[in-house]
Amino acid sequence: REQFTEKFAEIRQMFTTVFQDLFEGGTADLELMDDENMLECGIRIVAQPPGKKLQNIMLLSGGERALTAIALLFAIQKLKPSPFCLLDEIEAALDDSNVGRFARYLHKLTKNTQFIIITHRRGTMNAADRLYGITMQEKGISALVSVNLIEEKLDQ
Repeated sequence: REQFTEKFAEIRQMFTTVFQDLFEGGTADLELMDDENMLECGIRIVAQPPGKKLQNIMLLSGGERALTAIALLFAIQKLKPSPFCLLDEIEAALDDSNVGRFARYLHKLTKNTQFIIITHRRGTMNAADRLYGITMQEKGISALVSVNLIEEKLDQ
């Protein structure tokens, strides 16, 4: 219980910070649904993007919900970085401006973690160091295409 309480408080604080960075304002919080039974109860995510009222995450738009969930993931990642992380179309529900915010914030986390991101979003690809893709120029024959963007940036 002590460990959970301590780590929950850390995640809660970091979540608020990351949320404000990603949304460029607003506030967010995590709440235990039952303080007496904290090890088995649910956790409520409450968010207030800039210019909106404080509300349960389920009342937000799809993009706001996605960015709030990303903020929680990044908060945990900042507190306890893993050496490797695979994200599959995590930013698919975001609009272009939020994809840019996501990509910029993700780049901050690359000091401690190597990310592989599966995406179709141009903004995320523009922020990548390296791209890999699969193409099928002939029916039934797939080919790997790769571009090292770090070297290209250095050459310019």
